[in-house]
Amino acid sequence: MSILNESLADRTRGSDHSTDDHRSGQRAPADGVSYVRGETGVDLEYVTIPQLMRRTVSRHGPRDAVVFADTGVRRSYHDLDREIDALAGGFLAMGLQKGDRVGIQSPNRYEWILTQFATARVGLVMVNVNPAYRLTEVEYALNRVGCKALILARSFKTSDYLGMIRQLAPELEQCEPGRLRAAKLPMLKNVVVMDDDPGPGVFTFAQVKALGGPAQQLRLSMVDRSLNPDDAINIQFTSGTTGAPKGATLSHHNIVNNARFVTDRIHLTDSDRLCIPVPLYHCFGMVMGVLGAVSKGAVMVFPGEGFDPTATLEVLSRERCTAVYGVPTMFIAMLQDMETGSPDLSSLRTGIMAGAPCPVDVMERVNSQMNLREITICYGMTETSPVSFQSFIDDPVDKRCGTVGRIHPHIEAKLVDADGHIVPVGERGELCTRGYSVMKGYWDDDVRTRECILEGWMHTGDLATFDGDGFCTIVGRVKDMINRGGENVYPREIEEYLFRHPGISEVQVFGIPDEKYGEVVCAWIIGKPGGKLTEESVRQFCQGQIAHYKIPEHIRIVDEIPMTITGKPQKFVMRDRMVEMLSGKAA
Repeated sequence: MSILNESLADRTRGSDHSTDDHRSGQRAPADGVSYVRGETGVDLEYVTIPQLMRRTVSRHGPRDAVVFADTGVRRSYHDLDREIDALAGGFLAMGLQKGDRVGIQSPNRYEWILTQFATARVGLVMVNVNPAYRLTEVEYALNRVGCKALILARSFKTSDYLGMIRQLAPELEQCEPGRLRAAKLPMLKNVVVMDDDPGPGVFTFAQVKALGGPAQQLRLSMVDRSLNPDDAINIQFTSGTTGAPKGATLSHHNIVNNARFVTDRIHLTDSDRLCIPVPLYHCFGMVMGVLGAVSKGAVMVFPGEGFDPTATLEVLSRERCTAVYGVPTMFIAMLQDMETGSPDLSSLRTGIMAGAPCPVDVMERVNSQMNLREITICYGMTETSPVSFQSFIDDPVDKRCGTVGRIHPHIEAKLVDADGHIVPVGERGELCTRGYSVMKGYWDDDVRTRECILEGWMHTGDLATFDGDGFCTIVGRVKDMINRGGENVYPREIEEYLFRHPGISEVQVFGIPDEKYGEVVCAWIIGKPGGKLTEESVRQFCQGQIAHYKIPEHIRIVDEIPMTITGKPQKFVMRDRMVEMLSGKAA
């Protein structure tokens, strides 16, 4: 399963295919080819997550570490560290051993943070189970990686997590906690619920924290000496839009360093208070957010279990947050909420917007109305821990919207054509990255690992261009490209044009099958509140402005776009629904 990456220093020593940029050792493309590599002036750290936490506790122990505004939880780094050790001791008392997989399915809660660090403390592999997963998906995920323990919130919104696990493992009704033998979940032995009265067969979270005792606490230092920064420590399931979800496996080394570099670029320090409304189950929350804050000794502030624009704005103001993370739709929702109120956001300075393209007008309003003049854009994927490209805090607005910034430290990137050859600067190619951040592989799936990691290069499936300064622009997905009668159409290009329409709030463009052309262009559009957007007005907006074959053949004005829980549009869902709708019309 493991993919061993050769040393970056060994690969680059003695050859220089790039030229130094004017800042921080950044390297821009040279010789007209689409290849860039990040600075190496700041060393990679070869440490484990527990070592990172210990260093931060020693420097910032009495200071605030984490705040959960909805429940009133507020802990210093010293308090957090003690509770992590208590939970880690409980895991040992349950019989869990280094390398065992522990699943967690929960919205953003304090217990999530404790689990993230307590599993790492004793070398357990935390498995992030998407809170949106339903019965068959949960069964697949737990069995795919062989989870020995599962930690659950009782429920969240319409998801009854405890009900689902009892349906999958009815044997819980007759067993003692920790002694589960379930026909459908043969590896699962322990179920832990974040609830005071979860019923038979399961532990409460509080019970596990109290299980350890002095003997297990003494074992912690012994286990600690056995940990290695290259150990697998986290499994995150990809979205599975083209098949069954794959378990991207990440190490301490992967995510500790990525967390550092992400927060370096927004100049996060121990004086900052970072608001994290994005989901913890995803890299955005747990790596860029939690580990990023811990790497700097900053305060983590969570508005609630899930994103709510009003609650987030209230917390930004009350907690005097200096930074905030989110996907564009979150920022759009907060801007709309601000139209009926005036929260004090004077403390805000920076943050990260990622997950989807940001329209220029949204970025300008975020800069001015939310006081986020130093907000940056990121690009990455779960398989790369996650960030590979990021803008700098003082890059101009057009670069922070039209591009995803420049290469991260200790990362190489290239753009290749269908034959694997590097394309000239300015031309489209598939983005490939190489370096410390590339995952160890997909859990127990060498075939699919080898399909996407070739000679250390992670093939992202994204189409991109580089400019002469090294800025990267994502222009679409290799598989999303529409071939209309022999003409290659890139959805991102059409989306960017349609975003200029004054009545359009959100747009997604994708291809659907067509008998005559093979594929034609389809657009799903959300209009701005109070407007009267029509399909015909959108077509007129396109006439004479973009090539005829790029004008959407089918336009649908919708109230919402199907999204993943992390705010990424699900084009395959839109495509399937549109095909069904048109088939119904034809009938």
